[in-house]
Amino acid sequence: QVQLVETGGRWVQPGGSLTLSCVVSGISLNDHAAAWYRQLPGQQRDYVISITSQGFAHYSDFAKGRFTISKDNAQNTVYLQMNRLKPDDTAVYYCWTMTAGQEYWGQGTLVTVSS
Repeated sequence: QVQLVETGGRWVQPGGSLTLSCVVSGISLNDHAAAWYRQLPGQQRDYVISITSQGFAHYSDFAKGRFTISKDNAQNTVYLQMNRLKPDDTAVYYCWTMTAGQEYWGQGTLVTVSS
């Protein structure tokens, strides 16, 4: 059974930094891509950033220059490092992966950026 558990969401001031973690079980990140999505209040879930099984990262336009994705294959964990956070980054952040044509999502972790 594939499970994803995100942690790290909290309140942070504008301009601050935050790292989210996603522990994946049931599959190996050595063989599968992973991604982060976010859902702003009242909006659809949007793609943020992803990392391939080989470790190559792909960025949405708004993530370039501020967000970084990485992973620890030994810990089967994906990280999202977010810098220079803005109030517009306030959202629930979800971890994603796929195997055998099936998508899997975590429960989400709330990031609130405000002064």
